[in-house]
Amino acid sequence: MRQQLKLDNSKKLFLEAQKHLVGGVNSPVRAFKGVGGTPIFMARGKGAYLIDVDGNRYIDLVGSWGPLILGHIPLDVLNSVRRVSRKGFTFGAPSALETELAFLVKKAYPSVEKVRFVSSGTEATLSAVRLARGATGKKRIIKFDGCYHGHGDSFLVSAGSGAATLGLPDSPGVPEELASLTTSLPYNDLKAVEEAFGRFDDIAGVIVEPVAGNMGLVPPKPGFLQGLRNLTNQHKAILIFDEVMTGFRVAYGGAQERYGVKADLTALGKIIGGGLPVGAYGGRADLMAQVAPEGPVYQAGTLSGNPLAMAAGIATLKQLSDSKVYENLEESAAFVEEGIKRAIQKTGVEAVFQRVGSMATLFFRGQPVENYAQAKEADRKKYSVFFWAMAQRGVYLPPSQFEAAFFSAALTGNDLKKIVRSVNESLEDVKEA
Repeated sequence: MRQQLKLDNSKKLFLEAQKHLVGGVNSPVRAFKGVGGTPIFMARGKGAYLIDVDGNRYIDLVGSWGPLILGHIPLDVLNSVRRVSRKGFTFGAPSALETELAFLVKKAYPSVEKVRFVSSGTEATLSAVRLARGATGKKRIIKFDGCYHGHGDSFLVSAGSGAATLGLPDSPGVPEELASLTTSLPYNDLKAVEEAFGRFDDIAGVIVEPVAGNMGLVPPKPGFLQGLRNLTNQHKAILIFDEVMTGFRVAYGGAQERYGVKADLTALGKIIGGGLPVGAYGGRADLMAQVAPEGPVYQAGTLSGNPLAMAAGIATLKQLSDSKVYENLEESAAFVEEGIKRAIQKTGVEAVFQRVGSMATLFFRGQPVENYAQAKEADRKKYSVFFWAMAQRGVYLPPSQFEAAFFSAALTGNDLKKIVRSVNESLEDVKEA
């Protein structure tokens, strides 16, 4: 049932926030430019639900943009963080927890022989690119249009996520000389990659979201990832998988397990901190040996490997090692997918639902989306209507057509039925609009 959302407290808080914070937010997509209206300020989360400052309750299909695969404040993770917090928040010195979490990451990712923890996904990807350049002695990086690898200078060329939501061109503040060393190509276009290797002899590496989640959810075409593996092997370049979103999300071993392709370097984040700020990069031992203090490629971080994030990550990954978690997530997401596809057919709204595991996007476009150019053809006005219609029915979606939604293990059968019912009703609202 559709209800009028009361957002009085959110409106007051947003007005106050704009006096002190840039745009009133600390990450651009939170400003709701992609859907219009007042950003919803959240007060707390529990299980599969978010509660805002006005008391509105939502089924959460954002999950803090991916890491909350177990839902909000799962008891084992909470208890682990509580225990460790009594001993100290950060030491700036080694602790046994770092080694334990590294072991769990390696257990899931055979391609990762050594790990370095950092404090964000952006740190992980920019460190992996620096390592690729340092190890090969080459300068150029290939990325893909619409893929977002954080806000490092080398990545803000044809970027997705918040940059796509705001319709920004390549970011000011990135020197032209540095931007010229990044070649951005259409996602899923293997021929374009092959031609780039023919044009340039200075390609240090290729970085890719193996399942794109920052232009909305776009799966890799069959053979695309293996083709990247073959080309990078052939040209002695480094293949970097940005699994900040897909790591421990689309499978226990991420996209590399799901698609059977191993990267040279892997960037991780989100889930491996159980919702606390964390990131990691890792890969072949010979490459990681190039990182200081073993090698000359410098990277450091005072809060890297802090006890709270490590404890949360250990508790999370131990739960995820149970294959039933992924079986249940797949079953839940497939139930919603089937319901949404029926709703699209019933209402006649031009839309397509794309999903890989527990990541998904409803694009308001008649044909499947395979790249950023096609994603940009989706009707963002219809998405805005859909977003608010779902919010009024108690379902919280990403406030942008260019962001993936995420299912959590905390969703119940009744939650799933409510999502499908809400989509049916909300698509009718889109049709009327």
